[in-house]
Parts: sequence; structure tokens; C-alpha cells
Amino acid sequence: MSENVPVLVISGSMGSGKTTVLSEASDLLSEAQIAHAAIDLDWLSVGYPTQEDYGQALINANLTAIWPNYVTAGAQRLLIARVVEDRSELQGYKHAVSGAEIVVCCLSAPIVTMQGRLRIREPGMFQAQAIARCAELAHILERSGAEDFIVDNSNGRLITEVAREVLSRADWL
Repeated sequence: MSENVPVLVISGSMGSGKTTVLSEASDLLSEAQIAHAAIDLDWLSVGYPTQEDYGQALINANLTAIWPNYVTAGAQRLLIARVVEDRSELQGYKHAVSGAEIVVCCLSAPIVTMQGRLRIREPGMFQAQAIARCAELAHILERSGAEDFIVDNSNGRLITEVAREVLSRADWL
């Protein structure tokens, strides 16, 4: 495994655009021929029964299992999307990715904007819960200060512009 592995965590409340920015940032890195892996960590814990701690223990175990496969495939950096409420949560990533040097970006947008995105993204039975959690989580993140920097992802900004700012502020581009 690499000695030092740059890890960029894209955090933010539900509806802030973590997954969308992750995807665009990965495209920008690919265009620049920067070897990386991009993982939306939420998907590493989806299933039933529901896991405690929003699935963090399962995510850490799964990341530990799959990161070596990315390294074998040539990844030298790791770009991930996941809410970071407290910097102590990063210990699991440091354990999973030997040599991880973690930088956390928090995406921000007005709560009404994030809730509007969730109304589109979550049309089913989870919608009301997601909309309520969005506001709660936004307030938690505002108080936590778990991020190294914040990037605005309000409506009206081009996703490529947002992703480029995230990568530039992390010194990846």
C-alpha cells in the first residue's frame, strides 16, 4: 500500500450534493489523469437490518475490505462522500486506508434548497424523514466544525465549478 494516501471527504447535510459533486470531481480527476477511487460510502451500509451509528461500523469494515482492490487497480487517492459530524469519525477511515491523509470539505446550501432536492431525490416513503433530517443535520454540521473548508453548492452554481473548487481547495488540482 502507498505510504501517504490523500483522502478527500465530501461532507454536508442530506441534499447538499455530496454524491453529485463526488461524481463530477471524479470526472475532473480522470480528465487530469490523476489516479483515484471515488466511493459514496453510504452505499457500503445499505441493507436490513438497519445498522447502528448510521452504518459507520459496517462502512469502515467494507472500506477496509475494498480499498486494497482499488490500490491494486492503480488508485493513489481516495475521494469519498459521507457526512462527517465529528472528526473522531475519521479514525475508521484512517484504519481502513493505511497512510490516509484526510481533508474534509463540507458542502453548504440553504436548507430550503437541500429540502427541495430531497423532494425530487426521495419521492417515496422516506421523503418526510429525509426532509426533517436534512435540517437537523445542517444544524449539527454548522456547530461541529468537523470540516477543513466549506464550499457553497447553492442552486445556480454549475456542478463542474463546485467540484473544481472542492478539488482546488484540497490541493488536488
